[in-house]
Amino acid sequence: MSLALVRLLQLASPALPVGAFSYSQGLEWAIEAGTVRDEATALAWIGDLLEHNLGRFEAPLLARLIEAWRRDDFDAVRELNELYLASRESAELRAETLQMGYSATRLLRELGDFPADRLAALEALGEASLPAAWSAAAAAWEIETEAATAAWLWAWAENQTMAALKAVPLGQSAGQRILLALGARLPAIAQRALAMQPEAWSNLAPGFALASCRHETQYSRLFRS
Repeated sequence: MSLALVRLLQLASPALPVGAFSYSQGLEWAIEAGTVRDEATALAWIGDLLEHNLGRFEAPLLARLIEAWRRDDFDAVRELNELYLASRESAELRAETLQMGYSATRLLRELGDFPADRLAALEALGEASLPAAWSAAAAAWEIETEAATAAWLWAWAENQTMAALKAVPLGQSAGQRILLALGARLPAIAQRALAMQPEAWSNLAPGFALASCRHETQYSRLFRS
């Protein structure tokens, strides 16, 4: 077993202390509105976002960030970080990635083995998104780009599924069936993301954006986004 695999498991773990568990990214509003109400509709919501939003924007952007960190191309890192922040459709989504990016940066500092020049470049961003900090760790720990991209997608899908379990609510077996179905789609989504050129990137998902905006004023909620 390689150390890179162990580090990948650490990065993708829900125990990574960046606060991902406290966000639903608009899923809680979709549940409130009745769009997501059972196992089938939860799978449809999460799966569509995985395929058409994350798979066509976040995943290819993350892969480019990893490669930029490998080359120590800090100008490219800054450009991609700014592009990601500009893509956040609501105040909650922007605040989410900045909070988690800050927490991930602080974690890398406290671990003590992160390259000093890359840590300085990450902190110099001022507002580091989670993808910027997460990709910095993936590059420093020599995790293969395709595997890191698949793990990023898996971690997101797992967090969304856990949010659905709490808020719909769903049973544990339903959650595992959802993850089984989503996981089967991840290799193809990750491979497509690595081949996708920037001019083809798109995170157009109006329903997702509206759900996130409406969550900001949702009366009763468990999650921060």
